[in-house]
Amino acid sequence: MIPAIQVENLHRHFGQLRAVDGVSFEIPAGCVCGFIGSNGAGKTTAMRILATLDYPTHGNVRIGGVDVVEEPWKVRHRLGWMPDHFHVYAHMSVTEFIDFHARALGFRGAERRQRVTEVMEFTDLAVIGDRPADKLSKGMTQRLCLGRALIHDPEVLILDEPAAGLDPKARVELKHLIRLLADEGKTIFISSHILSELGEMCDSLVFINHGKIVHHGDAQSLLRHTESNGGILLDVQLAADPAALAHWCRMQPNLEFVETTKSGGRLRMANEDPVQIAALLARMIKDGLPVIEFHREQRNLEAAFMEMVSRTAHAPPPLIRPASMEQTKP
Repeated sequence: MIPAIQVENLHRHFGQLRAVDGVSFEIPAGCVCGFIGSNGAGKTTAMRILATLDYPTHGNVRIGGVDVVEEPWKVRHRLGWMPDHFHVYAHMSVTEFIDFHARALGFRGAERRQRVTEVMEFTDLAVIGDRPADKLSKGMTQRLCLGRALIHDPEVLILDEPAAGLDPKARVELKHLIRLLADEGKTIFISSHILSELGEMCDSLVFINHGKIVHHGDAQSLLRHTESNGGILLDVQLAADPAALAHWCRMQPNLEFVETTKSGGRLRMANEDPVQIAALLARMIKDGLPVIEFHREQRNLEAAFMEMVSRTAHAPPPLIRPASMEQTKP
């Protein structure tokens, strides 16, 4: 099956700066993928190239198998773009704004009216259709931007910081809309600084730092706390004196009692095999420890992201000589 998004050895140079430096990844159709990076990491530059709004210096990008440089108009028919900064026109109502963009995309007559109605109902804009488009709250403005991106029913959506500046209620509502779109089979490539929400809604995550990909995988594998030696940390809580847990651990092979907590302790286990973890819990119960909570420690996405960034923190964005600064033209 052709990937919905295919990026091969993508480079984008600005003067001597390599904003995007050899990026490669694929996103399968129907996947929700989070794109994570610090300010200046190359995130927005890469997304603008995917959206046919900038040209790569080197490399190839395809949306649904179509090259973004060779056939940008074909790509735009398949793609919905929601930028990080969005402006609306004055003296237009919400309905007029959506209708204007439907006309600009070539919709006419009954088909145009149907698309406007469907988009406004999906984004819950119908109830505010008569309001001035430039007088909306931040949350409603983001809905309007998403509605504009959905008018032509694209296969792929690229959303750059759609939750930026939203209050908690608006973020929950936006997350719900994104999951509904994913359930319809759309491929969604989304960036956000609210990493915990990306972990909840995304099937996979791509981390970029200094213009390079430093992680591409599912959120769960990233969140599981694995020690550098391959071991794991466990949090165990007892309905008894935590000292009993520490004493029991000293009698077990390949198990270390790390520290006492309020009602139990943290353990380091050398083996991360799920069968062995289950066997450990079974031994605790068999030996009479009153276990009331037992789980593998997980780090949050923020901690995982900081760990990834720290590995490359010593490496500044690479520079290039003027002789190699030629930009590829479409």
